[in-house]
Amino acid sequence: MDFPLKTGEPRRQRTECAILPVFDDGVLRGATAAFDRSARGAIKQLVRAGDAAGRLGAATLLHRAQGAARRWLLVGCGRHADFDTRRLATALGAAVAALRASGTREALSYLAYGADSIGAEPAARQSVETVRAQIYRFDELKSRREPPPKLARVGIGLAPGSAARAARRGIEVGTAIANGTDLARDLGNRPANVCTPTHLAETARALAKRFKKLEVKVLSEPDMRRLGMGALLAVTQGADEPARLIVIQYRGAGAKVAPIALCGKGVTFDTGGISLKQPPKMDEMKFDMCGAGGVLGAMAAIGELEPECNVVAVLPACENMPGGDATRPGDIVTSLSGQTIEIINTDAEGRLILCDAMTYARRQFKPRCLLDVATLTGACVVALGHVYTGLFCNDEPLAAALRAAGERSLDPVWRLPLHDEYGETLRSNFADFANSGTRDGGASVAANFLARFVNGLPWAHLDIAGVAWRANANKGATGRPVPLLVDFLLAAAAQ
Repeated sequence: MDFPLKTGEPRRQRTECAILPVFDDGVLRGATAAFDRSARGAIKQLVRAGDAAGRLGAATLLHRAQGAARRWLLVGCGRHADFDTRRLATALGAAVAALRASGTREALSYLAYGADSIGAEPAARQSVETVRAQIYRFDELKSRREPPPKLARVGIGLAPGSAARAARRGIEVGTAIANGTDLARDLGNRPANVCTPTHLAETARALAKRFKKLEVKVLSEPDMRRLGMGALLAVTQGADEPARLIVIQYRGAGAKVAPIALCGKGVTFDTGGISLKQPPKMDEMKFDMCGAGGVLGAMAAIGELEPECNVVAVLPACENMPGGDATRPGDIVTSLSGQTIEIINTDAEGRLILCDAMTYARRQFKPRCLLDVATLTGACVVALGHVYTGLFCNDEPLAAALRAAGERSLDPVWRLPLHDEYGETLRSNFADFANSGTRDGGASVAANFLARFVNGLPWAHLDIAGVAWRANANKGATGRPVPLLVDFLLAAAAQ
């Protein structure tokens, strides 16, 4: 998919289809007004007649346009005063859906043309990400694949004098994020008999071969045993598929610059273990590795963009299966930190593999901050639905940086409480604490468990259980939070 940048007069730009904004007040602006003048008021007549609506996401395709464009696609953008990057993405998404249905091969988007409320870089970046998300599909395991979409080029039209350099940077960043997001989607969509812990490790190794500043090391179960990762090994001991601890280092700054550490939950299938899940929707537990998939996607984007920062990713990957060797409720294990954990519920496994990964990252790399990413709790889905990633954080500047990155990337977070009171139900009579407590406030209880392993380090926990995949007719991985993570890392590098 190509995204050429066009900064000339709209009426001189030849294209198969010009994507033009229409606002709900009926006033024609920017490129739409320019095309209307060259067409002697034809667009204004359509708008007045109600044949082209300004409602956000409405799309009207006209096959007999006048001027340099063979077609016009008039797209509703809502209220002009409210037009921002989120509405740009919504409108462009609707436009791409209409273009795909029409068989259009090439188009030029003027949705951000002259939009002072949106800068050239974010407009270009979101345009690329939106188009790529609309054309993504996963059919690699189908015996008969549909032909690829005909749409192969979507130009981005900006007003003369716009910051072309910034727009080109936006296209570069948007392309890298889209590539990383597609990787995360592919990994999440692959079934558990394909996307195993070994497959995740092989994916990481392939990234290291592709990007010169990435290095990968993979630890085996004997390696983890020698280190003392009793919590992680407790989750995998019922599975025949071997676990892996995947360590990826990106070196974009000096050796003395402390890295940012990312830990991603990589349970490639979660049956719940002995605390077996109910059968309905258990197939969706292949998505329980989306935390690791999202971090892999983010590292791919960082490897492509090469920002001036250091990043390390530690990804614990395993299956959670029942079996004769499986961990039982009531078993007590010793984590890498030395703290002992009574396993009350084997289906609260994500926190067990993450706590050892977090301890490893903290001790081995001495990072300046640590972020963990996990499809951790159904309670977070109940609290926030499928819109926001749940954010828990022990550091105000880090929380503010993640909130800002979420707003810029359209991959938003919502902060949830992280208080000591939520840990009261993790008390154990037999170990330092338990791995599971009350269901009430379950997302905060899980975050409180993880907080016991950061040892004062600035830390954020991202619970992506509600946003990592879609269910029902549109079932599939979303690739979140790749945009959030990459935006956060780029902003940190810029500082």
